[in-house]
Amino acid sequence: MDERKEGCFSWDVVREGEDNVLRVNCDQCTFFPSPEDNPLVMSKTIELLSKNPGISRIVFYQKRDYEYDYEQTTIFAEIAKMQLHLAKGGFSAYKVFGMNARADQRYAELQNIIHNTMKSDPVSAFVELKRMHRRETLLLEGIGAEDAGQQQNYAALLESFIRLIEGTKLIKLAKPHLAGYRPGDRSVYREIFRAMTKPDFMFTKLMAAFPPEGEEVDSYMVKNAEVAIFKVPDNIKLLYHITPPEFKLSEDKYELLDAARSIISEHKPQRSEFVDPERLRQVFSNVGSDLIEELASFRGIKLRNSEVNELARILVRHTIGFGMIEVLLNDQKVQDITINSPMGSTPIFLVHQDYDDCFTNIIPTQNEGESWASKLRLLSGRPLDEANPILDTELAIPDARARVGVISPPLNPTGLAYAFRRHRDKPWTLPLFIKNSMISPLGAGLLSFLVDGSRTLLIAGTRSAGKTSLLGAVMTEIMRKYRLITIEDTLELPVSALRNLGYNIQSMKVASAMTRGTNEVPADEGIRTTLRLGDSGLIVGEVRSTEAKALYEAMRIGALANVVAGTIHGDSPYGVYDRVVNDLGVPKTSFKATDIIVVTNPIRSADGLHRVRRVTQITEVGKFWEQDPLLEKGFRDLMKYDTLTDSLEPTTDLLNGESDVLKSVAGSVKEWSRSWDSVWDNILLRTRLKETLVAYSRAYSIPELLEAESVIQANDEFHRISDSVMEEIGYLDNERIFFGWNEWLKSSIKKAGIVNKNGQD
Repeated sequence: MDERKEGCFSWDVVREGEDNVLRVNCDQCTFFPSPEDNPLVMSKTIELLSKNPGISRIVFYQKRDYEYDYEQTTIFAEIAKMQLHLAKGGFSAYKVFGMNARADQRYAELQNIIHNTMKSDPVSAFVELKRMHRRETLLLEGIGAEDAGQQQNYAALLESFIRLIEGTKLIKLAKPHLAGYRPGDRSVYREIFRAMTKPDFMFTKLMAAFPPEGEEVDSYMVKNAEVAIFKVPDNIKLLYHITPPEFKLSEDKYELLDAARSIISEHKPQRSEFVDPERLRQVFSNVGSDLIEELASFRGIKLRNSEVNELARILVRHTIGFGMIEVLLNDQKVQDITINSPMGSTPIFLVHQDYDDCFTNIIPTQNEGESWASKLRLLSGRPLDEANPILDTELAIPDARARVGVISPPLNPTGLAYAFRRHRDKPWTLPLFIKNSMISPLGAGLLSFLVDGSRTLLIAGTRSAGKTSLLGAVMTEIMRKYRLITIEDTLELPVSALRNLGYNIQSMKVASAMTRGTNEVPADEGIRTTLRLGDSGLIVGEVRSTEAKALYEAMRIGALANVVAGTIHGDSPYGVYDRVVNDLGVPKTSFKATDIIVVTNPIRSADGLHRVRRVTQITEVGKFWEQDPLLEKGFRDLMKYDTLTDSLEPTTDLLNGESDVLKSVAGSVKEWSRSWDSVWDNILLRTRLKETLVAYSRAYSIPELLEAESVIQANDEFHRISDSVMEEIGYLDNERIFFGWNEWLKSSIKKAGIVNKNGQD
């Protein structure tokens, strides 16, 4: 439809997916395009909806977009339909009012309400009609019989109008705010209507205003973005409300960004440029800074260097970057982000570290979703099309990493949908898991012992159970003297962080099991390749498909001298067996190459509103069964989660030393051979070390003690001191080892200037 102009308004109706969108251009208007604040804008809104039934969204444009969603648009549309009905209803002035001067006054008064006030201020129209009805009812009491008929007709007409208006959603929502109301007061509309804002340089829409009936439960800053958490009526989810810096700019800065984006978007990055995304960002940031400075100088706008840098960051974020997704990923408390189709009508949802599932005040548009898909295709080198409607990849932006899943048509018939899983900025460690109650100190000590014993471990669990995080923590228990090779189809493990901490580590990326038509090496070939890369520990990001056979081949013939670990979906040891043998086709006898299965799962609260991650089982796989490990007692639980203590507790088998895996580890160490007590004491010593790190971290408020750098140093020192004690006295004296390690730890803390000689703050 061609744009039509009425006064300072220009408008047209645009089809966007399933929506009919009324777009009203208010660039020529000297007032702000807000129906809730301006009676002229509300009147024009009602008129346009009367002319164009079936509108599902309204967008006012003036420097940026102000959008009213379907629910708010239906409120306006209901008033428009009612007003049109009253205006065209036609009633006989003679029949209702009679023929006299007072009747003429009443007729004009009612016509003004129907044709003017009802469009510009429907709440005032409702209040005024009720006032008029009370007036006419009182007059009726003292009127003569010959005039009573006309008076009753008029009062009845007013009453019918009142009932009609009173039934609209607008008046129902306005009623709680009408105490002390004065006609013309528009604050009531601000309680009902809240536009979503979208500057020109952005695709994403954002509800900037706080929910009027929301209860704020928390607030904090994420860089320059303000985050507030609200409880809102009629929604069991909390609202995650974020106000990024791009929504707090002056009009001059908005115009600069609009102009800069128009210029910089002319350059379409090629696949070769996305090979090094970090460098691409830096180049665009430098270009953006120069461009903004040049545009500001041309327009006579003075900017400080800090303002130029902030605008350049925003420009990069909304051109080659991922827009508001980057702002959300910069929040370390955000764990998962999901975006459902069709985009443009539903908000982004996320999982928050402290508040579980939340909805946000952000609504990405279809254009934004298509832009993300194009960039992810370039970054990953993987297809996303009708033949490959699933894309599984990773995303690295400044200060955040995430795994990304995308589905598109025909698998998703309504368009594109996204899932972002944020990775922790630093690697997880076992002491961090102890602090967060995901694992008990004894469980951490046992895993540390098994890792040093070069066992094969599978970490199992459901989705969002923390499998990859726990695998990353296990990697920090491996001594830096050994070489590691990681194999992943989507890069999630903390390889770069560990490499920066001195690990000899090589990462390999293989083809995804869900993607066809790429040049990537299949996962099974990648695993077999590791056997030709020298003596190395092997870490598999996730066992999904045909690589399972190759992994067990590596376990059996090539990598038993070092730790082999990976993650797999399964909620129990038998669930892992069922998946590996029955789903992935690994022979039963090969499954016995698995030494330990660690199960981690979400634990829900009784009210169903909360969930926590817990390691629920550490189970060894026996070697003396033939057909079914469950029926033939091929699984032996070493530790199990106890709901009463909310902790991982040792089983009788572990306490009594009934573990073939632990005996196997002990059998290869002279000092532990045939001595369960020595093995158990070493596990308890490792437990004590982990507990001590957590205790010092809490006592002296040193969260850095639990991070990978400190934990790896502490592990190295434990091994050095153990070796020193062994050389000095000929055996491992656990008390001497702990004493020496504890003195080293206190000295390290003291050197950092955190505690004094007496161990006090």
